[in-house]
Amino acid sequence: MSRRDDAFPTLRRRFPLGPVTAALLVLLGLSVVISITFGPVHIESGEVARILSCKFASLFSYSVPGAEEVLSSSRADIIWNIRFPRVLMAVIVGAGLSVSGVAMQAVVRNPLANPYVLGISSGASLGATMAILLGAFTVFGNYGVSVGAFLGALLTSLFVFTIAFSGKSRGNTIKLLLAGMAINAICSAFTNFIIYTAKDAEGIRSVTFWTMGGLTSASWNLLGIPGVVVLVGVAFFLTQFRVLNTLLIGDESALTLGINVTAIRRVYLVVSSALTGVVVAVSGTIGFVGLIIPHVVRMVVGSDHRRVTVISAIVGSIFLVWCDVVARMILGNTELPIGIVTSMIGGPFFVWLMLTKSYGFGDE
Repeated sequence: MSRRDDAFPTLRRRFPLGPVTAALLVLLGLSVVISITFGPVHIESGEVARILSCKFASLFSYSVPGAEEVLSSSRADIIWNIRFPRVLMAVIVGAGLSVSGVAMQAVVRNPLANPYVLGISSGASLGATMAILLGAFTVFGNYGVSVGAFLGALLTSLFVFTIAFSGKSRGNTIKLLLAGMAINAICSAFTNFIIYTAKDAEGIRSVTFWTMGGLTSASWNLLGIPGVVVLVGVAFFLTQFRVLNTLLIGDESALTLGINVTAIRRVYLVVSSALTGVVVAVSGTIGFVGLIIPHVVRMVVGSDHRRVTVISAIVGSIFLVWCDVVARMILGNTELPIGIVTSMIGGPFFVWLMLTKSYGFGDE
């Protein structure tokens, strides 16, 4: 066992990673299939599985008896072009926000940190508001809101990095958080100003819905870039679990073990911000996922990021898939913003876990 591993006597495996991961992946697969059955047109899970299997078989040029008849039905079109992309978007967004939350909490060593701690959500909201109410980014057509949100998130991150990594105490976590709070306040002020002076009632409603998060814009065209970015981000942080463990117990311990804390923190923040920015661009601001899921996972499996990262990605996906089902079904024909659902479900559950489980953050 290496010196670095010896430094973490409390980070012991409570569950075998392989079987737990496999079980959660099976649960995620079942959640995807079952969640597709919910909607104005109820479709049995067996039919969903049959349509998906026939569609995948046709994509890979495999011949399945009766596939042509199955895929020609109107339900096949509903499943493949509407519901399945939406569920996959929930999987991608849930994994991205959860892993970004894991990284942020370790990097700034703050249990209250979430993917939006650097003001990314407010920057994305400003970009989306400019696209919806001011007509900015119309050159991108139907993708104008997503592009505006991503650019807003990107510029916000750059401003925060410039402030936090300049002058004295470069890369200090407190300075980083304060810079995020300042930029967040500035972006929120400009967003509120645009909304207050706008005369487009429908546009204001769209902005309000966007800031609460939603997956209504999900389509096959929007899945590619977020899917690749989230996959790469999760894989990257999985390879960094030892360094994340070290950061969690303090900068002094990291320096003692030969880690360049400032450089590592900058790299992790860039990757995490890119992950969050891409996700927010396609889903709006979905709160609470990046805060609650890492904590819930740590309560169950311990603080070792080798387990926390991969399990948080899967649990976050499952959580958001079912939150989206609730958002679609709870009001009948009207869809509830998914951010409301994540807070209503996640908040009480998080409180219950804190009351019933012993829990520490890092070396506490």
